[in-house]
Amino acid sequence: MTLYSSPILESPAVAHPSQPRLAAFLSQNSRWLAAGGLLTLLSSFGQTYFISIFAAQIQSDFDLSHGSWGAIYSIGTTASAGVMIWAGGLTDRWRARSLGVLVLALLAASCLAMAINPYAALLPFVIFALRLTGQGMCSHIAIVAMARWFVATRGKALAIATLGFSLGEAVLPLAFVALLTIWPWRLLWVGAAVVALIGIPVLLALLRTERTPQSMASENQSTGMRGLHWTRRTTLHNPLFWFMVPAILGPSAFNTAFFFHQVYFAEIKGWSHLSLVSLFPLYTVMGIGAMILSGIALDRFGTARLMPLYQLPMILAFLIFATATSLPHLAIGFVFMALTTGMNATLPNAFWAEFYGTQHIGSIKAMATAVMVLGSAIGPGLTGILIDFNVALTTQYIGVAVYFVFTSVVMWIGIRKARADLPVLA
Repeated sequence: MTLYSSPILESPAVAHPSQPRLAAFLSQNSRWLAAGGLLTLLSSFGQTYFISIFAAQIQSDFDLSHGSWGAIYSIGTTASAGVMIWAGGLTDRWRARSLGVLVLALLAASCLAMAINPYAALLPFVIFALRLTGQGMCSHIAIVAMARWFVATRGKALAIATLGFSLGEAVLPLAFVALLTIWPWRLLWVGAAVVALIGIPVLLALLRTERTPQSMASENQSTGMRGLHWTRRTTLHNPLFWFMVPAILGPSAFNTAFFFHQVYFAEIKGWSHLSLVSLFPLYTVMGIGAMILSGIALDRFGTARLMPLYQLPMILAFLIFATATSLPHLAIGFVFMALTTGMNATLPNAFWAEFYGTQHIGSIKAMATAVMVLGSAIGPGLTGILIDFNVALTTQYIGVAVYFVFTSVVMWIGIRKARADLPVLA
């Protein structure tokens, strides 16, 4: 039997009226929060905003059109979504420490594969590996750990740990676009592999004391609707899950599509690629603010009140992307997109724990992650094909705005019906 130091000193069943102040919370839980932040940061190497930095070079080297590159990306990403249904469930049985080390090693190998791959036919396999290990498993391990380890302060924990996403979005595009002017693109992927490998000993140090999922079964689990510990099977038979599917798909599909086509978007708007990515730090800062505020609001109000509202800013964002004629105009669109992106890092992840409980959160969240990854496959593939069929990207973005009206209405209907089944907290 192994002894584990607890990252949280609270009752799992109730939200404390006097939650720890932020400074004390950070001090008491810094190692676990930092581990989550490290994994979300390193997930960047499998995220679309990073891979798409090299879109022009990849399309040129392998002689790919927008549609064929989008199709390759969609095939690899869709395959990773299917595997996530199984792989994500491993977080219910494996330590975050052990699983995280394995995933980071595989992520490094995936980056090296991109660096040395000479054949277009192998690109779907490389994309599959990058998306599964980076976007899929690195993110999933971090988020499940935060949702499981923290109860009354779950919102704060998710907001802080997911700052790694924001840091990656702010720093990596600017840095790597600049480095592309002096170094070959394949060499930069070797650098990404080295960084992922450096993350392994750091993660081991941060989680040198860590709980196993089994050790927390009786002491740190919270129930969901009807006071039950929902399983994957019962969740899939619950209507609320299917009401949430369009909302899970939306940000993933169309944020991914936007960043996937960033080079082409800058071109059709008449801006340089570097000018476009210079707005990413604004997007990141606003996203961080929305993430932190939504985490605080989540601990106070719960997800039932907040979820139906959080995708409304995407409607304005994509309408602005469709019509922007200047970079300052575009910047306003980034602000609205960042509001939803920031809230998307905390609210949906806490939603699964609040409505379905935490005992099987790894398996349940794996289903949601698979849907999210599938969305990130649909977005680039669909928009790429439409571009090849001469449907303007700006026209497509008006349709995206309409889609987010739909997701917001569907979420409101589903949650309104289900919230009466939530347990009443003391």
